[in-house]
Amino acid sequence: MAVPSFEEARAQVEELRRIIEEHNYRYFVLDQPVISDQEYDALMRRLLELEAAYPELVTPDSPSQKVGGPPRPEFTTVRHRRPLLSLANAFSAAELRDFDRRVRELAGRPVDYVVEPKIDGLSVALTYVNGIFTLGATRGDGEVGEDITANLKTVRALPLRLRQNIPHLEVRGEAYMPKAAFARLNSQREEAGEPLFANPRNAAAGSLRQLDPRVTASRNLSLFVYEVIYAEGRTPDTQKEALDFLRELGLPVNPYRYYCRDIDEVIAIISDWGPERREALEYEIDGLVIKVNDLKLHPLLGATAKSPRWAIAYKFPAEQAVTRVEDIILRVGRTGVLTPTAILAPVRLAGSTVSRATLHNEDIIREKDVRIGDMVVIQKAGDVIPEVVEVLKEHRRGDVREFRMPDHCPACGAAVIRPQGEAAHRCIGGLACPAQVMEGIIHFASRNAMDIRGLGPAIVAQLLEAGLIRDAADLYTLKVEDLLPLERFADQSAQNLVTAIEASKGRPLERLIFALGIRHVGERAARTLARHFGSLDALARASMEELTALPDIGPKIAASIQAFFAEPRNLKVLEKLKAAGVNMVAGGSGAEGAPGPLAGKTFVLTGTLPTLTRQEAEELIMKAGGKVSSSVSRRTDYVVVGEKPGSKYEKARELGIAILDEAGLRRLLGGEAGGQKAD
Repeated sequence: MAVPSFEEARAQVEELRRIIEEHNYRYFVLDQPVISDQEYDALMRRLLELEAAYPELVTPDSPSQKVGGPPRPEFTTVRHRRPLLSLANAFSAAELRDFDRRVRELAGRPVDYVVEPKIDGLSVALTYVNGIFTLGATRGDGEVGEDITANLKTVRALPLRLRQNIPHLEVRGEAYMPKAAFARLNSQREEAGEPLFANPRNAAAGSLRQLDPRVTASRNLSLFVYEVIYAEGRTPDTQKEALDFLRELGLPVNPYRYYCRDIDEVIAIISDWGPERREALEYEIDGLVIKVNDLKLHPLLGATAKSPRWAIAYKFPAEQAVTRVEDIILRVGRTGVLTPTAILAPVRLAGSTVSRATLHNEDIIREKDVRIGDMVVIQKAGDVIPEVVEVLKEHRRGDVREFRMPDHCPACGAAVIRPQGEAAHRCIGGLACPAQVMEGIIHFASRNAMDIRGLGPAIVAQLLEAGLIRDAADLYTLKVEDLLPLERFADQSAQNLVTAIEASKGRPLERLIFALGIRHVGERAARTLARHFGSLDALARASMEELTALPDIGPKIAASIQAFFAEPRNLKVLEKLKAAGVNMVAGGSGAEGAPGPLAGKTFVLTGTLPTLTRQEAEELIMKAGGKVSSSVSRRTDYVVVGEKPGSKYEKARELGIAILDEAGLRRLLGGEAGGQKAD
């Protein structure tokens, strides 16, 4: 590319910096990249070329002088012992040989190398004191990172105690999400209508930077450690020794590490890591890291403001292929989400034959303008999910067809809606839709719903396969003789299940509402609805205004309820439940306005109680005529406080609301006055 004039270069540099900073913000802060690594690398390489041609354009705040992004304000910051730099990239053998030449010139002698996989994850710094894990931080901007200790403790691969008692150890590693966990997480997010992660790296970053460690724990992250930053009393001489030392301590070290006597052996190793070998790994790598083996040379070789001179990353080229979209079909997921899938002319990609690619949702189809019959470029995002990257419009023929999302579900014919603020289209025939029915029945029978003992997933699958049931209402038609021919059933087990199904008819209305699986309606919302409306018929007739006037029922929940009762197929199942004798009205002391020692009083619970679970405490309060709210306001009468209370306790103190412990709550349930006003 020709070198532009100074004024042209200055304009290009300013625009490149603006674009790169925007992408840095999306990547490091939001964890929501909108361009590929290759596109980002191209932007940065062009900026570096222009700054090399016109050094006077280099400024301290240029993206070329920075390592990463700023820490999030929600996290405590951690200053690193020494800067954690990123790596310069090489894309060819020629660039690797140039790197080797520079290293040998600076070192004044031949050098050897260690080659390691470049794990596609989030760089982390780990600190151990007296062998105990005490601090974990993100790289952040290289100088200052974010304290994510609590989240890292949920990563099973990370040992909380070393196998040797090192007084003080600081190491660097890469937290990552395995391919299977990434595919599972994106599938769950797709079903929920949530934005998908672009690749396992961003999934790992988003998971480790959660404010709730329980979310991190659910993401099945893993870890490899690859660098000794500081080890009191022990200083390895080479990178090879450092990796062996880390392994001796019980830290996870990648098994694929290679000692190379010169750059020719490095290039030979790289040639062995083709697409098929990478595809076989359980985790994603986007290249190989080449490090000077002699650690004593590292200070001599030094670093630029951005990267060390003693290491470089060889980046694999993107694996892409060109093929034709032969059709676009719809898959109905277990929660009713309709996912469009491109049926492709089969093509080899990343070591396997690809004949399908996800299109995620209608917005992405429109944005990329994908049509049936188009020639497209596909790649495997994170080497996991094939996706359409680009439409080759110059090859578009006159017979291509646009795709439109249907108004009715292809699996059951029920209405399809797109909830406000969501990208996904959903089938609302949840009770009768064959694509959703198994999960729906499992939920219907679950402990906190209709609590049908003995009706687990395997039995539900048997009943559906045998044609004995088509929806949850059909459970109430089952007889002992229907079950006996099935595997796992004898006289007693068949009788037990029929008896359990019969017993579930008398469950409270709130249990039935929750069991119906109305989207967004959890146990708390179900209790609120049951207490207020008193019957399923009244709930079915409720207006949007009536619903949103209730505590815990916002516009999204109200819209979901109305959509559920507007679908004729759902109403047919409800009629079958009513005909079977399933209870559909509120009754007993838990009904709205029922007498009891807590009648008319509103409670909020926070913290962990000594002997009662949250659900048990709520049920006791409601059975005594009280109400339970999720938030503290001036209308709250009591806040019940357990161990480790949250901000609700502080708000109660500010508002002067009466505060109870579990013993105080039990006294109130027994009819005694109690409660201590907050100071």
